[in-house]
This record gives sequence, C-alpha cells and structure tokens, in this order.
Amino acid sequence: MDALLTHAWDMLMGREHGPLAFRLVLQPMVGALLAIRAGVRDAKAGRPPHGWAIATDPVHRRELLAESWHDVARLFFAAVVIDMIYELIVFHWIYLGQALIVALVVALPSYLLIRGPANRIARRWLRPAERRRDDD
Repeated sequence: MDALLTHAWDMLMGREHGPLAFRLVLQPMVGALLAIRAGVRDAKAGRPPHGWAIATDPVHRRELLAESWHDVARLFFAAVVIDMIYELIVFHWIYLGQALIVALVVALPSYLLIRGPANRIARRWLRPAERRRDDD
C-alpha cells in the first residue's frame, strides 16, 4: 500500500515538468479570469461576495453553489481532459482519479479565492460611476 501511495504521489508531483507543463499556469489564469467576470457580474447585480453569501445564506446556498459550478464546469472539464492527455503522453495510461485531483487543485482554487475580492473591488469601482450619473 505504501508503495502504491508513493508511486501515485510521485506521479502527481512530476507533472510540473514535461509536456503540457504550461497548463499548470494557464488553468489558474483562466479560473481567475472567470472569477473576475463573475465577481463583476455579482457587483453589478448588487449581490454580496459569493463565498460570503454561500457561508451565510442557507436559503440560497444550493442555488449559489449551482451557479458556481455552472461558471467553472467548462474550466474543470477542460482541466481534466488536458491532464488526461498529459497522462496518455507521459504514462501511456489514464489515471482518472489523478486527473480529477489535478483539476481540483490547479483550476478551482483561483476561482474560489478571486471571485469575492473581484466583487468588492468592482463594487467600489462602480459606486463612483453611479454617483457621477446621479449628479448629471
């Protein structure tokens, strides 16, 4: 069992080198861009930061989580497919569990960490524009 876990760990850690290594930079960047877009959308709609709303609003929690998944589903799917291609090239086999782990660790955290701050920044940025319109 130890040998199996060690081998799996070595396979996961060895992914930073070799073919398709750019995916480890590209996937978090795409996740961040999607988060910024969603955060600005939330700010324009007057909604609170997404993570805060999920944590404090049990009535709408399921709806908010579904919205989050809808936003990142393509990113997650693409991350899994790209990692499976990497596995075929390097290992000549697909390890679906490892592809899912890599997609979760590489693609999703940037989305989860950036959406709320993007909302806060966008709200501060949009408020002066709203005040200028009111003054006209």
